[in-house]
Amino acid sequence: MFQWYRRAKDAHDEFEFLRRSMVERQIRNRGICDPRVLAAMLAVPRHAFVPIELISYSYNDAPLPIGDEQTISQPFMVAAMADSLSLLGHERVLEIGAGSGYQAAVLSLLAHEVIAIETKPRLAAIGRERLVRLGYTNIQIIEADGSAGWPANAPYDAIVVSAAAPSVPQPLFDQLAEGGRIVIPVGGSENQQVLRIIKCGGKFVREGLYHCRFVPLVGEHGWPDAIQRALSE
Repeated sequence: MFQWYRRAKDAHDEFEFLRRSMVERQIRNRGICDPRVLAAMLAVPRHAFVPIELISYSYNDAPLPIGDEQTISQPFMVAAMADSLSLLGHERVLEIGAGSGYQAAVLSLLAHEVIAIETKPRLAAIGRERLVRLGYTNIQIIEADGSAGWPANAPYDAIVVSAAAPSVPQPLFDQLAEGGRIVIPVGGSENQQVLRIIKCGGKFVREGLYHCRFVPLVGEHGWPDAIQRALSE
């Protein structure tokens, strides 16, 4: 019993060290300085959101596959997109592409409520179970077409999309509250840019933030099926 406890404690300490190093080297050193975002990235155990065979790579500076042709995003990109939403803690956030649930967990520490949409049934089920087990109580994962948003809980103060779209889906514009922000990667298979779009006076102000490469957004307002397959290869 003591040996098991010692091994568990050693593993916990190692993951905590790796997570602190990740936050310092990959995030703070790249210009993310919001203390709330840094604290959220430090608090969420990324190793709990990856397949067990990849757990030793949990805190690497890279995305990792999670099955169903989806990935858990690079830590810096999760932090950068959260930072770009400028969350204060009272917001309702819509996440498109829940994946493993990692980004939803980070956002849940920065906002009041997170509605996360996942189109893959297996990922949605695993994500729900994982988030409940880890004690995240202000996240709802819904299995649906994320490209259509989720009008039942609209309007949203912030919307973040974890997949690349050919353009910003109109339903996301329609579901954004006045003063709200959308952060979304837009572009083709090789040349995408994370955009921040702010709704101001009923109009939308766009700003380019980061170059990136995400998996394609699927669904009615995403890429056509044939293009989705080509982008995923």
